[in-house]
Amino acid sequence: MTKLSLANLPKIAAKAHVPKYKRAAQKAGILHIGVGNFHRAHLGVYLDDLFNTGIDLDWAIIGAGVMPSDAVMREKLKEQDYLTTVVEQDNDVSHARVTGPMVDFIPPGGRDALIAAMTYPAIRIVSLTVTEGGYMIDPATGKFDPNHPAIRKDAANPQAPESVFGLILLGLARRKAKGLAPFTVMSCDNVPHNGVVTRNAIAGLARLYDPALADWVSSSVAFPNGMVDRITPATSDREREMTRSMFGIEDNWPVFCEEFKQWVVEDRFSMGRPQLEKVGVTFVDDVTPYEHMKIRILNGGHAIIAYAGGLMDIHFVHEAMQHPLIRAFLDKVEREEVIPTVPPVPNTDLGDYYKLIVRRFSNPKIGDTIRRLCLDGSNRQPKFIVPPIAEQLKSGGSITGLALESALWCRYCAGTTDSGKVIEPNDPNWAKLQELAKAAKDNPDLWLGMQDIYGHVGKDPRFREAFHKALNAVWQKGAAATIEAYLKS
Repeated sequence: MTKLSLANLPKIAAKAHVPKYKRAAQKAGILHIGVGNFHRAHLGVYLDDLFNTGIDLDWAIIGAGVMPSDAVMREKLKEQDYLTTVVEQDNDVSHARVTGPMVDFIPPGGRDALIAAMTYPAIRIVSLTVTEGGYMIDPATGKFDPNHPAIRKDAANPQAPESVFGLILLGLARRKAKGLAPFTVMSCDNVPHNGVVTRNAIAGLARLYDPALADWVSSSVAFPNGMVDRITPATSDREREMTRSMFGIEDNWPVFCEEFKQWVVEDRFSMGRPQLEKVGVTFVDDVTPYEHMKIRILNGGHAIIAYAGGLMDIHFVHEAMQHPLIRAFLDKVEREEVIPTVPPVPNTDLGDYYKLIVRRFSNPKIGDTIRRLCLDGSNRQPKFIVPPIAEQLKSGGSITGLALESALWCRYCAGTTDSGKVIEPNDPNWAKLQELAKAAKDNPDLWLGMQDIYGHVGKDPRFREAFHKALNAVWQKGAAATIEAYLKS
């Protein structure tokens, strides 16, 4: 067993791919907020690939944590010189690589150090991964919510912000005051038009106390939109033990992920960027078609199988894909109601893309869980499910399957599976959702009345009728029997 560290890389090289570049040759050019598993399996891997070609070593990462839980991760990664073992797992093979693009990590609570780092002239990109629910937007409209408590608090104390957006805004303001060009702000979150959403949050906060600063942010700071994709489960003792047993590496926080990865980014950077096109990143003028494809077919597909699997006591995602009812449910909803809402994507056959998604969902080595897919539905449903429902209603297309998906989510939030097992809280708004879900058993309109989730869709007579019918069936017959009846319709 070899402990992961810079000093031990020569020993580890016999067990896994290790960086060809030296830490002493790296210089920070990116500050990344939110050093979670997805970041280390995605941006971290792309940069590692690039650095291994011997170029752009001045684009290394300074990590930053803003959540209290990030303190533990920071200490675990510091113990191993900020290296990460990334285990990439395809259906037929698993292989490990050690990545080293991160050279430092600012702990949560280190506000002064974080703001100081943002004013380093060498920092040309501030990137972030703060999850879909972290953008202070109204889920129903997709617009910035200036009344969010965190935003109001930062607006009242702009020199002592606590939110990610307040911190970035203060960093930009300090650069402006010093006469430095603004860094690019690059969201790496799975949010439609994530660059626009991030700009609206930062400029929207500025507008609450300094309209001139808000105008400068809107006109002078680059916020490229990007589509990110790689299935990356959470790390548990299971993954730590597998890293030890399979590769002989003692890693405090390894990352397991699928072999597939994709990143499509709008080429809008105010202070340059690493040459990531050399390692597979696609730079485009407009990311919209790619976003629609990925968010609706992949993330919407996750939601379609998630709540059915959760109610049927299925643990792993690949096990859900092996269940004939769930697999057929996914196929029918995708082909009849989701894919028809996706516009053409350059050089992409949507049928082939869906086949790829099925293969990825079916990968037994990933260990992705149904519970992870069910997490945070109140933030995910408005982005992944409600938009295709709205488009199908507008075009006169079928919405029966998507209404059933929404009913399964409602039933899941009632807090028990069809067998009676308790579902532990799995959403930031769980208490509210559980109360509404239980009440909706007798009055489904109470669920659809969540304006922040459904917007005008919840008031549409055709969707209401389909949702009422589906929810009643799920309560009376259970998920499996309801899905089976849907498949025969």
